[in-house]
Amino acid sequence: EVLLVESGGGLVQPGGSLRLSCVGSGFTFSMYAMGWVRQAPGKGPEWLSGINSGGGSTYYSDSVKGRFTVSKDNAKNTLYLQMNSLKPEDTAVYYCAKSREQTVRTVVLGPYDYWGQGTQVTVSS
Repeated sequence: EVLLVESGGGLVQPGGSLRLSCVGSGFTFSMYAMGWVRQAPGKGPEWLSGINSGGGSTYYSDSVKGRFTVSKDNAKNTLYLQMNSLKPEDTAVYYCAKSREQTVRTVVLGPYDYWGQGTQVTVSS
């Protein structure tokens, strides 16, 4: 059974930082690209970032480029999202997702076949 378990969300002040983690199990973590998606209240899911299977290529949406950094530790079966300079508009539930593919296709959500349960990030003073 494929499982993705996120952690690291919470309440942070504007300008602050958080690091999200996502531990994968039930599949060969090193063989698949992974991604981060968020969903804000009343809005549809938004693709944020992707990383290829080996971890050497990363991609970001314009909304987070320069502020967020995705990384992948295949030895630990763990995906990370370092989030800096957080803004109130970053408030959302954040999900990690496993792709069916080794490479990343930006923006689209179709390649992702498994999702974590989500972790809440709230940016507020």
